[in-house]
Parts: sequence; structure tokens; C-alpha cells
Amino acid sequence: MRKMLTAVVSHVFSEVVQKPALRGVLASVNFSNDTTCEIKKCDLYRLEEGPPTSTVLTREEALKYYRSMQVIRRMEMKSDQMYKQKFIRGFCHLCDGQEACCVGLEAGINPTDHVITSYRAHGLCYTRGLSVKSILAELTGRRGGCAKGKGGSMHMYCKKFYGGNGIVGAQVPLGAGVAFACKYLGTGEICLALYGDGAANQGQVAEAYNISALWKLPCVFICENNRYGMGTATERAAASTDYHKRGNFIPGLRVNGMDILCVREATKFAADHCRSGKGPILMELQTYRYHGHSMSDPGISYRTREEVQSMRSKSDPIMLLRERMINNNLSNIEELKEIDADVKKEVEEAAQFAITDPEPALEELAHHLYYRNPPFEVRGTNKWIKYKSIS
Repeated sequence: MRKMLTAVVSHVFSEVVQKPALRGVLASVNFSNDTTCEIKKCDLYRLEEGPPTSTVLTREEALKYYRSMQVIRRMEMKSDQMYKQKFIRGFCHLCDGQEACCVGLEAGINPTDHVITSYRAHGLCYTRGLSVKSILAELTGRRGGCAKGKGGSMHMYCKKFYGGNGIVGAQVPLGAGVAFACKYLGTGEICLALYGDGAANQGQVAEAYNISALWKLPCVFICENNRYGMGTATERAAASTDYHKRGNFIPGLRVNGMDILCVREATKFAADHCRSGKGPILMELQTYRYHGHSMSDPGISYRTREEVQSMRSKSDPIMLLRERMINNNLSNIEELKEIDADVKKEVEEAAQFAITDPEPALEELAHHLYYRNPPFEVRGTNKWIKYKSIS
């Protein structure tokens, strides 16, 4: 018995000693600095040339992309858990499976460019610069949230990122408006306006196409086609599922949205198109969501478990990048496992903060109604009670 106990203790301490040494071992591995990757050709509409079919991926970029996608994946899985524990209430739309879209889009634009999206916004919040802690705290309605606990899952904002919008398709004309401001002010910036395949049938989307083409606005319209608008397959809801052609008079691209490099290169191409003064362009990202439409949707009444599992096993964006990194000697399994462990720790600490941080005080109900406004009083639900609004 004593020998067994000694062996167990020895094993535990050997693990403790060996783990910090792992970084030193990895530092001595002779990884490649970069590699040239072949990527799928985009389908083009009203374009003579499209994005390249090969691109260079550096080790630094690969590690950054891998970590970002893992953070988003684990953050969404933690959100699922916290929702089921009732720390998160109300609407909650998760984007796991679509990580290559948000990370690839950010890799293809400048930090000074603008982004606006639908309610499936958590991943873009992170890539635009919000911390996991501020995102999860917003989901639980706490003071430390990015919108001070007042926005929740569908209404998150940060600099150059305009949400998180709850009305289906309504963010698209708003994005055209942001693009108009870019052109009017002559900043050289562009706006990415994202929407889902379900929102593509909205009339206001077509109106935004029209005014953007008429005024040659620097707007990239991006349809995240995850194959299901709520619980309805695209084939049952759209007479034409060629979403990249929906602009009619606007050039378009259909992109493999499960490959981060395809998304990155297509985004760079679209951004250059807009910045050169040619007007708007439309991108369709063919992607897939693993969760249902929202947390109230189990996601298996209109598609099979086998379909979801097949996408996970064959087209998972994190898996595809991991394989590319290992096969091209940009990293190895040990290094990626260490990143996974760091990500897990970061998300767990953020989740703990999100359930312990205090909720906003009632007195702050009317704060931040306007930007840079002097304080003024706002009547509450009880006409005798007034709240002070402070910018």
C-alpha cells in the first residue's frame, strides 16, 4: 500500500515539474516560419478576377488564428452551459462552427474599418477587441459587461463595432449608412455589413444594395449562409440560393466559410474593391452552425444529428487549421494542447467573473442614452420617479 502511495505521489510531482518545462521544449523545436497553402477558388459574379487560390500563412498568423477560434468555440460552449444553469436569460444565439468567418473577416480588414452584424454576434465581438470577460459578463447582465449589463446577447458594442442587432436584416441599411459616412468623411475606411441567409430575403436588404450601388458606397455586404434560417432550410425559403448573386447589379463572391484562409483572402479582395472606389461588393460565406438557431432551438427537428456530426468531422474550421499547421510544420500537437489549456483557463476565469460581478444599479437605468450629452432627467415607469441620464 505504501509503495502504491509513493508511486502516485511521485507521478503527480513529476507532472508538476514537467509541465513548465514544456515551453522550453517547444522553444527548441525547429518550426517553419511560413508555408504556402492552396485554397478553394471562389465562385464569381460580375467579376473578371477573384481572390488568389494560394496564400502564404506564417507561423505567427496561424497561432493567432488558432487561439482566437478556440477562444470563440470555448466561449460559446461555456455560454451554452451558463444558459442551461440560468445565469444567462432571454435570447442567446451561438456561433460555434462559424469561427472561421469572424476570425477570417478580421484578418482581412484594418482595425480602423467598421463592422455591423446580426444578433449572432459573440465571435465578432471578440475579434473586434472585446475581452471574453466583458462578453460573458454582458450575457449575464453584469456591470462589467461591454454594454454595462444592459444589452445582453443581442446588443453588444465596442469601438468600430455597432452590434449585435435584434431586428432581422435591419443592420444592413445601417451598415450602408456607416459606409456612407466613410465616403462622406473621406477616411478611406470601409464597412462590413453581415446578415444571415434568412435575412437575405428582407426588402430592406435590397434597398441597401440599391442605394449603395447608386452612390458607390464602400460597403461589403456579407451573407453568412449557415444553411438554415431559424429552422428552415435555405432551399425551402429562397427561390434562389445563389446569395452572392442577389445584388444583381453588385459584383459577388461565394466563399468557403469553413476555411479561415479562404475567408481572409476573399475579405482582402473585397476590401480592396471597396477602397478603390468601385462601390459595394457582396460576399456569401458558406458556413454551418453547430447549435440550433438560438438556445430555445435544439437544432435537430429540421436536420439530423448525423448531418451535424458529419460537418464536425469533415469541415470543422478549427480542425482544418490544426491539420494545416501540423502538416506544414508550423506547430505541433504539444504546442496546440498548451494553447487549448490556456484558453480553457481564460474562459473559466471569465465565466467566474460573469456570475459574481454585481448587476447594474437601478439608478443607472437611463445612463448612456446619448453620446456626449449633458446630464438630463428621464421619467421611469413610475411618473414620480426620475432617473438621471449621464453619458
